Amino acid sequence: MAQWIFRLKGCLGSKVYSEVPDGGWGWIVAVAFFLVEMFTYGVIKTFGIFLKDLMSDFGESNSRVSWIISICVFVMTFTAPLSSVLSNRFGFQPVVMFGGFLMSLGTISTAFTSSINQMYLTIGIVTGLGYCLTFLPTVTILSQYFSRRRSVVTAMASTGESFAIFAFAPAFTALKNYIGWRYTMVVIGTLQGITIVCGALLCPIAIKPKTSPTETEQKITYSLPEEQMQGSVSSGDSGVQSVNELERSLKSGNEHGEAEPLQILPKQQETTSKNKLLDLTVLKEGSFLCYSAFGLFATLGFFAPQLYVVELSASMGTERDKAAYMLSTMAIAEIFGRLAIGWVLNWGHIRKIFVLLVCVSLMSLVLLLFTVVNGFWGLTVCCVLYGFLLGNIASTHIPMLAEDDVIGIQRMPLAVGVYVCIQSFAGLAGPPLGGVLVDITQKYSAAFYSCAAGMGLGAIFLGLVRPAKTGHLCTRKDCGRNKPTVKQVIKDKDRPEEFLELDNQDIKSGKKSSFVNLTELVYQTC
Repeated sequence: MAQWIFRLKGCLGSKVYSEVPDGGWGWIVAVAFFLVEMFTYGVIKTFGIFLKDLMSDFGESNSRVSWIISICVFVMTFTAPLSSVLSNRFGFQPVVMFGGFLMSLGTISTAFTSSINQMYLTIGIVTGLGYCLTFLPTVTILSQYFSRRRSVVTAMASTGESFAIFAFAPAFTALKNYIGWRYTMVVIGTLQGITIVCGALLCPIAIKPKTSPTETEQKITYSLPEEQMQGSVSSGDSGVQSVNELERSLKSGNEHGEAEPLQILPKQQETTSKNKLLDLTVLKEGSFLCYSAFGLFATLGFFAPQLYVVELSASMGTERDKAAYMLSTMAIAEIFGRLAIGWVLNWGHIRKIFVLLVCVSLMSLVLLLFTVVNGFWGLTVCCVLYGFLLGNIASTHIPMLAEDDVIGIQRMPLAVGVYVCIQSFAGLAGPPLGGVLVDITQKYSAAFYSCAAGMGLGAIFLGLVRPAKTGHLCTRKDCGRNKPTVKQVIKDKDRPEEFLELDNQDIKSGKKSSFVNLTELVYQTC
């Protein structure tokens, strides 16, 4: 038994590489992400097939029933910082496994509810929290296993959502007609238990560059606690910095014949462990704020179309069984959209954020097209276009945080929770806003107006991300006067070591040299 546990720990333990592998165990993580996508967003976007049954059984309106998905999406996204903190503290594996348990528990409990208010608790809060703890850590660790192939692999793995919509919409519709919506919820919740196994496959990754360490370096390198190696997974830079900073401090100690790195290292580890849990300094960066505003408004168009397209098709005279295939049409187009955007972004000749901007702009036009078409085939064309563009956007808007135009891979684990949390408010307001428009106008096409408006505003803010990153949005008159100061600081990096050592001695004695004062001045000015 002990031998079996030892082998299992070795298989599912930390994976150490000399550089980002662009493969290896990352392929197993990609399969896990594929399954997680199926049972998170795939289930959320097929919930529209239960809309009519819930309205009939509980005697509720469109807006009241749509609050179920709204609360679920809000909890899923608003608790994203909690997911980041727990992942960075306990590791990805236990957090995702616990999230899978909550997800399954909430869905199965829905079968025993007797009112919409109870479904707000089961699906909205319990399942929504499970979605958050399952999805976000998985997409984060997948981005760390790949660098050059990140766009393609993420796009391919994210097609799990599309395959789920394609398969689940007709399958669950037929199952619902045969055994009822309550027993169908039990089946869905049981299938969602697969994500617990997926969580066990999310092995931490640690980057340890190839070196020829001395005997002293070997002792210090291998004396790193296991928690430090596991923590390197959850924060984008902790795994790299823990080894690199160790080597730099060791070399510095060897040059001066001192053993002080052994005393400084625990403080560095303590600081890293504190900073890696949650960092809100990303809110000070203009590029991140603009990108977060894009995510906030664009989210309005992510869920309402899937929620109302079946009823919109039925209102145009299509049989309800055939109307369910509208979701499947979206799903097929979405698969091609995800694969196409992965190939384009991996091509590397076009800046990725500009490609995303074009897709978001076209999406707003397609959402307006839903409000003017008539007939089955016109709606089918809209579903194809919407699915293709949704695949482009959905598979790239979170991994785009890893690009230098926004935050970068080093700070992505710290920024992704804050970004998704900001999105949560639009996820909460989107479906009910569409439901209110439907109740007022008695037309399901009216729900697409709010989606189009939100996506259009998202395109505007997305267009401001690149100028904010490069500093072109800076309108202060003293921006130009700050540049010589920054250059002077850069030049000071080449000063003689004796001068640098003098500054270090001043710092240790509690004094501040002119170089330290200059550095603080630049920091305050920026």
